[in-house]
Amino acid sequence: MTKRLLVALWCAAVPAVALWSQHEGTKPTGRMDSLQHVSEVVVTSKLTFREVIPSQQLKEEQLQRLSAHSVADAMRYFSGVQLKDYGGVGGVKTVDVRSMGTNHLAVSYDGIVLGNAQNGQTDLGQLSLDNIEEVTLYNGQKSAIFQAASDFASASSVYIRTRMPRFEVGRQTNLKVRAKYGASDLFRASVLWEQRLSADVSLSTNAEVMTASGRYKFRYRRKNLDGTVAWDTTAVRQNGDIHAERAELNLHGMLNQGQWQLKGYVYNSDRGIPGAIVNNVWSRGERQQDLNTFGQASWQKSIGERFSTRWLAKYGFYRTHYANRDTTVLPVDNIYRQQELYLSTANVVEMLPGWSASLSYDFRWNKLDATTYRFARPTRRTHTLSVATALDLHRLKVQASLVGMLVKDHTQLNNERNTDSQLTPALFANVYPFKGKWLSLRAYAKQSFRMPTFNDLYYTNLGNAQLRPERATQFDVGLLANKHFGPSAHFSLQADLYYNKVHDKIIAYPKGQQFRWTMLNLGEVDIRGLDVVASVSGPLLGSRRELITTLRAQYTCQRAIDVTDRHKPYYRHQIPYIPHHSGSLILGADWRDLSLNYSFIYTGERWNAQENTQYNYMQPWYTSDLSAAYTFRLRHCSLRASLEVNNLLNQQYDVIANYPMPGRNFAIGVEVRL
Repeated sequence: MTKRLLVALWCAAVPAVALWSQHEGTKPTGRMDSLQHVSEVVVTSKLTFREVIPSQQLKEEQLQRLSAHSVADAMRYFSGVQLKDYGGVGGVKTVDVRSMGTNHLAVSYDGIVLGNAQNGQTDLGQLSLDNIEEVTLYNGQKSAIFQAASDFASASSVYIRTRMPRFEVGRQTNLKVRAKYGASDLFRASVLWEQRLSADVSLSTNAEVMTASGRYKFRYRRKNLDGTVAWDTTAVRQNGDIHAERAELNLHGMLNQGQWQLKGYVYNSDRGIPGAIVNNVWSRGERQQDLNTFGQASWQKSIGERFSTRWLAKYGFYRTHYANRDTTVLPVDNIYRQQELYLSTANVVEMLPGWSASLSYDFRWNKLDATTYRFARPTRRTHTLSVATALDLHRLKVQASLVGMLVKDHTQLNNERNTDSQLTPALFANVYPFKGKWLSLRAYAKQSFRMPTFNDLYYTNLGNAQLRPERATQFDVGLLANKHFGPSAHFSLQADLYYNKVHDKIIAYPKGQQFRWTMLNLGEVDIRGLDVVASVSGPLLGSRRELITTLRAQYTCQRAIDVTDRHKPYYRHQIPYIPHHSGSLILGADWRDLSLNYSFIYTGERWNAQENTQYNYMQPWYTSDLSAAYTFRLRHCSLRASLEVNNLLNQQYDVIANYPMPGRNFAIGVEVRL
C-alpha cells in the first residue's frame, strides 16, 4: 500500500516539478493592474440556457468552504436531499431526493450520466471536490430542452461540472497542489495541472491519493422498550480503512460557434467494510476493491443562429471484487465486471423568435458478468427518444417534453428475453409577474419511469425476475425571489410545495452485509413536502466593506407514507429513513485574507423499518462544523492554510441504524497555487 502511495505521488509530482522549473526560468512581469487580469469568457449558443425551473447550486468557492470530502458531503446542504452515509471516510454514500429513491436520481458528470446497471446507485463518496467547479441539483429535470434524452427521463438530476481551465493574460500554465491530514489517519494529496496548448485547446489533469485507517471512537448506547439502558459502551470502529487513487485527464477545445471535450477517468480503491453493529459483533471481515474506468467525448456546435447539435459518447468498465472472510458465515469471494456503452445526439432548432424545439436520442448498452454460481449474465439495451419544445414570451416561459423508453434484457443463463417500454410526459411553466423579473412563480408536472436493476432482477438468491418497473408522478408549485441591493448585496428565496406518487416502489437497504442489498417492493408511496432555501450575502451592516458575510439556510418538511395495503400494520406509516423535518445552515465571513465558515445540519426523527414503532425509532441528530482559512503570498506562490473542526459538539449519531458516525474530529490542510 505504501509503495502504491509513493508511486502515485511521484507520477503526480513529476509534471508539477517540471512546470515549476519552467515557471522559475521566466522573469516575473511585475504586478499588473486590475484591468489586465481578465479571465477567459466562453460564449455558447443562446439556445443552451433557456431554463424554466431554477436549480440549487454550490459553486467552487462555496464548496471550498465546506468541511466536505466528496460530492456526497456537499449535497447534504441542498433542500429535499437525504444522504445515506454508512460511516467513515470510505463508507458508501448515496443520495435520495424528495423520498423518490436513489435510483430516480441521475448523476451527470460533465454532461454524461454516470450509469450503474448493476444496482442503479452511484457512490458519490468516490467523487472528489478537488477539481469540481459546480454542483447543481434539479428537481424534476433540467428544464432546458437542449439536453440528452436520458436527462429528460430522470425524476431529479445532479450535474457535476469539473473545472474549465482559465488563464490570466500572459500565463500558459496553472498548477494547484493540495494536501490534508485529519482524524482516522486521513491523508489526501492532489495535484491539478492546467496547460494552454494553443489558442483554442487546453489540457487539465488531476490526480489524487487518499488513505485512512478508518478508526474512530464512538459511543454505542441502546435502550429497551421500557426505557432502561440495554447497552452503553465506548468502542473503536474497525475495518473501515481505505486506500484510493483517482486520476482524470481532460482536453478542452473551442470551435467556431462550438466546443468539444475529451475525458479519461480512473478510480481505484481497496477498502474494508465495517458493517452494522448487531448481535454484539464489532468487527467484520468484509472487503471491497473497486476499479472504475471510463472515457467520454462531447462535441457541440451551432450552425447559424437557429440550430445547434450535440453528440456524446462514452465507454466504461467497472470491476468490483467483494470478499467476506468472516468465520461465522460462509466465505464469499466474488468478482463483478460491468461494461457500458453510451451514444447520444441532441438537436435543437429555433422555429420562431422565442419558440424552439428539440429532438434527442440515446442508446445505452450494459453488460454484467460475475464469478458467482449460475449467474444470469444479463445484457440490457436501452433506447431513449425525446421530443421537447420551449416557448419564451419574456414574462412567461413554458416547456413540454415527451420521452419514450424501450428496454430489452437478455440473460445467457436461461436465454430469457424481456422487453418493456414506457412514455413519460412533462410540462413546466414559469411566470414573472413584475417588471425586473425579481419574482418568478413556477409549476411543473412530470412522470418518470425506471427499470429494476440487474441486482433487483438477477442477483443470486436475492433477485426477483418478476419485479415490475417503478413509475413516479411529480407535481410542484413554487416561487423564487431574487433581489440585488446595491453593487454587492444579494438576497434569494426559493420555496416549493410538491406532491409525488410512486407506484411499485422498490427500495434497497443493506442487511448484515453492506455490499448485498435486501430488496423490497413497497407498492405505492404518497409523498408530500415543502422545500425552502434562503440566502443573503453582502457587507455586514454598519461594517467596512472588508468584512463580507454570506448566509444560506434550507429547510425540508416531508410526509412520505406507504399507502399500499390498508390491512398492513405499517399502512400510512413514514417509509424508512425519511425524516419529517430536516435542514441545514451555512454561515461564512471574509475579512481581507481570512475566511471563517460555520455549517449546521439537522435531521429529525426517523424509523429504520416499515413499522413506525418505538423499537424502530431513531432519534434526531445534528452536527456543527467549523473551518478557518488564511490566504497569503510567498514569492510567486499563493498559499492557503486551513483548519477544520467537524462535529464540534461531539454528537453521537447514526445516519443508518447500527452504523455509528465519527464524533468530534479535526483536519488541517494546505493549498499551493502557482
